[in-house]
Amino acid sequence: MKADRMLAVLLLLRVRERVRIAELAERLEVSERTVQRDVEALSTAGVPVYTERGRGGGVRMLPGFRTDVSGLTADEARALFVPVTGNAHGQLGLGKALDSALRKVLSALPEIHRPAAEHTGSRVLVDPDRWMSEAEEVPELERLRAAVFAERKLRISYRHSGRPHPQEYTVDPYGLVSKAGVWYLVADHDASPVLLRAERIRAVEVTEHPVRRRDVELGEVWETLRRRVQHPPERLRVRARMRAGRLDMARRIVGSRLSVPRAPSPEQEWVEVELSCTALGAVRQLLQFGGDVEVLTPTEARAEMARAARELTTLYEMD
Repeated sequence: MKADRMLAVLLLLRVRERVRIAELAERLEVSERTVQRDVEALSTAGVPVYTERGRGGGVRMLPGFRTDVSGLTADEARALFVPVTGNAHGQLGLGKALDSALRKVLSALPEIHRPAAEHTGSRVLVDPDRWMSEAEEVPELERLRAAVFAERKLRISYRHSGRPHPQEYTVDPYGLVSKAGVWYLVADHDASPVLLRAERIRAVEVTEHPVRRRDVELGEVWETLRRRVQHPPERLRVRARMRAGRLDMARRIVGSRLSVPRAPSPEQEWVEVELSCTALGAVRQLLQFGGDVEVLTPTEARAEMARAARELTTLYEMD
């Protein structure tokens, strides 16, 4: 509904100095032209909003304007009080602030919605952490949180996976992201987006130089990096057969890189699968399934599995 969209625009402009039209269109799931018409309608109604063109452009509201925007629905009130387990806010030093904020929101809710909001917390729980995983210790997380709000370039000491010694980088931070219980710093390095696992950051220093970001928001940069991790360039596609009883476990372990070209029938013992590999050595991940999987093609993938099997035989050979 148009009224809902205009309210959403108002709420965003109350907390943000500028919002790009492309971002508003994406959030509201409408065209950029529709957003422009909504902004014109708000301006006609007396709300001091206006658009600016150019690189730093977008939709703005004159400073100091306030309006009483109320009327949370029951579902909106419930959504605010769905609890999340884990210690994400606590790790950022915001645990007490969150509790205090929710108490204030609860007291400000229309009385008719308060029981439903309180009841939601005892009936719905969100646990973002993966099974069989321990919470990571991130010694520099609170310093990182303060640093990303400083609007300055950061000098960090970062240890890459598989390397014993850290390297020094100067980065332009966009912010922090928690993904499945793991914290990441999203930043630009030499004007290119990088994803840095916070647990591997050994030291953080806020420099005197102002941050210089590209004209994009944290969410957009994160989506680019997430897709890069989720769908890396494929070097080779491996075809294999796997016992049907191991297929569910293989999907949980290997994830989206494992596909099943044809759905198996209930009585089928073996299922044909395909594995997308970024390097030849990645096929060795199938070794954990032992004799329940056989690589069929390509030839070099079969040879790699045979080579790995010989290495294991040599390692465990009895005298």
